Amino acid sequence: MIQAISKDAPLVLASASARRKQLLRQMGIPFRPLTSRVREDRLSSDLRRNARLLAEAKAHAVLQKSPGTWILGADTMVVLGRAVLGKPGNEREAFSMLRQLSGKEHRVITGFCLLTPEAKTAHSEAVVTRVTFKVLTRQEILGYIATGEPFGKAGSYAIQGIGAFLVQGITGSYSNVVGLPLCALVKALLATGAITSFPISS
Repeated sequence: MIQAISKDAPLVLASASARRKQLLRQMGIPFRPLTSRVREDRLSSDLRRNARLLAEAKAHAVLQKSPGTWILGADTMVVLGRAVLGKPGNEREAFSMLRQLSGKEHRVITGFCLLTPEAKTAHSEAVVTRVTFKVLTRQEILGYIATGEPFGKAGSYAIQGIGAFLVQGITGSYSNVVGLPLCALVKALLATGAITSFPISS
């Protein structure tokens, strides 16, 4: 019988993302983070498949450091049309991304993968959320960039932070935009036997 996630056998989060850590804490899921170093090359034109494959690669990358544990890998991308908007390298790139997103709908795709303690892929899925930005003025974009929040964020914004003011509407999972689709994740944890019930009893 495969051991379920508990305080004594926490889930391994193959990510250094502060947002993903906060989401797991919010849900009361015991975990420990391990940084996963994977080249985030886009593998094909199928972006949902890419998100799943990158999530799987991140999970497998920490296997040697955490044998015999449940592992969660995840990858989030912001997509406008067919263009994937990564993390801005400087203020100019952040401005360009936010100007492109202004007044338009874009997609946020998060792929996540669960590996069993036996190193088998128990679940792999990609969840899509549609986000619409209000029309942004130049002053609003520059003011937001000045806060520093766009840096280190795919698409140059954080919906859970000051960047909430950018968002006019959202269709789908809010937490998916932050970094993990919690409804889908909990469903997968239960279906695979990673947890036996939810909320997890202390």
